[in-house]
Amino acid sequence: MLLPNKLFSYNEGILSKLPVILSNLTTPLSPKQLYYEINASITPIEFMEALDCLYALGKIDITNEGRLYIC
Repeated sequence: MLLPNKLFSYNEGILSKLPVILSNLTTPLSPKQLYYEINASITPIEFMEALDCLYALGKIDITNEGRLYIC
């Protein structure tokens, strides 16, 4: 996971992608649907790392049907 440091700016790291994901997650969506909504600004690897980070922080969760939602 890329975090901001001397080599990578904030915009190049994962932390800048978190607000983009959270702002597009207004209703419960599957990960595939969410990625298609924001695919222009993020790579698949960054997307998965951002989801991992948001889940670990307790900002998102997943339903039994596999839909992501904001906690």
